[in-house]
Order: sequence, then structure tokens, then C-alpha cells
Amino acid sequence: MIQLTNRQARQFLLLKQGLLGEHIFTGKQGALDFVRQAGCIQFDPVDACGKNAELTLQSRVKGFTKRTLYELLYEDRLLVDYPDKNLSIFPTEDWPYFERYRQAARNGGEQFPELAGLEEMTKRYIAENGPVSSDDLPIDGNIRWHSAIHWSGEWCGKTNAARAVLEQLYSTGELVIHHKQGARKYYALASDYLPRQILEAPDPIADESAHRKWRLLRRITAVGLLWNRPSDAWLNIWGMKAKERTQAFEELQEEGAILPVQVEGIKTPLFFSAKDRPFMERVLAVETENKYGKEPFRPRCEFLAPLDCFLWDRNLIRELFGFDYKWEIYTPAVQRKYGFYVLPILYGERFAGRIEAVADRKGGVLTVKNIWFEDGVRQTKKLMTAVERSVRRFAKFNECAAVCGVLSDCQ
Repeated sequence: MIQLTNRQARQFLLLKQGLLGEHIFTGKQGALDFVRQAGCIQFDPVDACGKNAELTLQSRVKGFTKRTLYELLYEDRLLVDYPDKNLSIFPTEDWPYFERYRQAARNGGEQFPELAGLEEMTKRYIAENGPVSSDDLPIDGNIRWHSAIHWSGEWCGKTNAARAVLEQLYSTGELVIHHKQGARKYYALASDYLPRQILEAPDPIADESAHRKWRLLRRITAVGLLWNRPSDAWLNIWGMKAKERTQAFEELQEEGAILPVQVEGIKTPLFFSAKDRPFMERVLAVETENKYGKEPFRPRCEFLAPLDCFLWDRNLIRELFGFDYKWEIYTPAVQRKYGFYVLPILYGERFAGRIEAVADRKGGVLTVKNIWFEDGVRQTKKLMTAVERSVRRFAKFNECAAVCGVLSDCQ
């Protein structure tokens, strides 16, 4: 059992996430490499200062632009939109691993006889006219249906027929998202945009238990350190009850795929992927290398996405960093402690605070509505300079030429 101080555990997580020290992810290839490392990044359509997937990448990938992700998704087709940990983006080569979910969507669709005719009509229309949104598809009315996108089987009652049939075909894998305009999705035939060998590949892991184990390892690798506890990190993994989760942990440890660590102050063992051993060795070596009290890794100031994979287990973040983060977008305004769309501010090895910024792209202005620094964080000149530089970089990422708000007048 590897023994870690709290600081070493934080360093390991931050290095593995590419959030501490020199950038290890750069440009388009770097964005693709990070998504492959994480398995998936969560998608959310809200765009106050960048969508969640874009925010996740901008904090790690040097030179990242929103265009970078668009190209990977809709021109290069190296990434694909599809549910994993809820709505997500993952590498196209992972498509075969989700065949069981597409099959479940097909089975679910059979409960609604009226869908079959609409599906054929929709595929013919797209084949003849190209990508469509629900507003373009000439299907009127509502039908009784439930969405399979989250594989929940929850009833939605009557819903717009055009939207329902497009989402059903997307869930079954017959359609993919061709592109998006804002929050509007345009669908196209998967056979026109994904390689045949990908579409026709069999499920690589037919056994249900083995599949859960594969997905659990994927989530551990995405976060960096996780424990055998209930966690949002396990969302959308079918059948992941306590018994199944424990079995998966035990088997992965026996196989040497994950390794345990004991962190000071935390009773429950944490586990990391054996593939991340180089990061662990680097952290363990710091104590002997750092003889003169210097910071072992160059600190960076980054603004994190609300649904960042680093934050998937909020309890773990609270235990390790003493940072209690809640995304208040769904909290009634009068009950919010901070704001509608507030991002954590990471500085070096700790969370320094939170920032609420809103981008007006038409006007070219990023407004910093507020910054809240954590208790005990001294607002030194070094910290404030780092935050101001990050705000400037964040404005450029949001295609804004000027910054207004609490840090400065418009300039």
C-alpha cells in the first residue's frame, strides 16, 4: 500500500489532470489526447462563458479554441457525441463498447409501434435532403414516447414527434449529430460519417460484469483517484450497486489494473490506474529532489468547468482540497450562495476561489460579475496577477476583446 500525504495526493491528481506544472496537452492533438485519457468529457448545452466540454479542455490544452473541439467532432470525426457519463463526448474508436445501450434503445423503441413508420420516413428524408434538425423534419404532432438517451426508461409522456424520432434514431446509433448551431442539433445518417468498421464492430465486451468493470476502470482513470464508495463518478453505469462495485474493484486490483493508496486523514483507501504509475513516481520523488524549499511544480491559474471530470466526486475534492463546490445552476436564485454559472479557480495546488463570468460575444465583452476567494487565501500581488492573466486568456477563449467587471473597467 502506497502511503501519501494529503499534498502528495493533490499533486498526483493535478499532474495527471494536466493542471499543474508545464502543459502536457497542446493544440488539437492535445485535446484529443486528453479526451482519450479521460474516456469521456461531459457535455452540457448551457453557454454562459463556454460550454462545459469546451471549458474542460481550455483549462488543460495550450492553444485550445472552441473551433478545435468543433473540428474534432464534426470535421475530423475523431470524437463523437453520445451518452456515457450522461451526455458526453468520447473518442470515436470507443463506439463499439456502447452497443448494449444502442440495443436497449432499439428494444425500447419496439414498445411504441408508431415510431417504426416515422423512423423509416426520417431516414429516407435525411438520405435525400441531408442533415436536419427537429424544426426541419416534416413530421407534425406529438407521440407517446420516452427518451432512451440516458437509458433511464423514464416516461416522458406525449412529446414532439419530430424530436422524438430523431432522438430515438440517435440513441440506436442510426443517426449521429452532424453539427450544432448553438443548442440546436442537426442529425445525419451514421453510415455517412462514421467508418464502416466502427459501425459494424461487435461489442468488445459481451459479459455484463466485465463491461461494468471496464467502465469503472475508465472512470477511475478519468478522475485519477477514486474510492469504493457511492459517487457521481459512477453515474450511468448499469447495475453498479455496492456489491457489483466492490466486485469490480477487487477484480481490477487482483489483475493489477488498479493500485491502492492510503492518504493521510482519509480512512478509506483510494485507487489509481496502474497506467498512471509514472505520475505517482514523479510525486514520490519530489521529497528527495526538493531540497531548497522551492515549489516542485510551476503553479498555474485555471478556471474549471462545473462538470469537469476532476470534480466528478465532490466529496473527494472536499476531503483532499477542503473545497466545497456546488453548481448552483439549478438552485433557485434566492437560495444561491454564489451565482448561476460559477467556475472554481484553481491556483497551483489548491482552490483559490470562484469566478462568475458572462461572455457577450456579439459585443465582444467578457464581464466578470464577481470573484469569491476562499477563506484563508491571501490576495497577494502574485495571485491577483495570475488571476488577471487568466481572465484575459479566458476572454480570448470566449472571443471577447474587452474585459469588464470587478477586476477592471472595460478595456
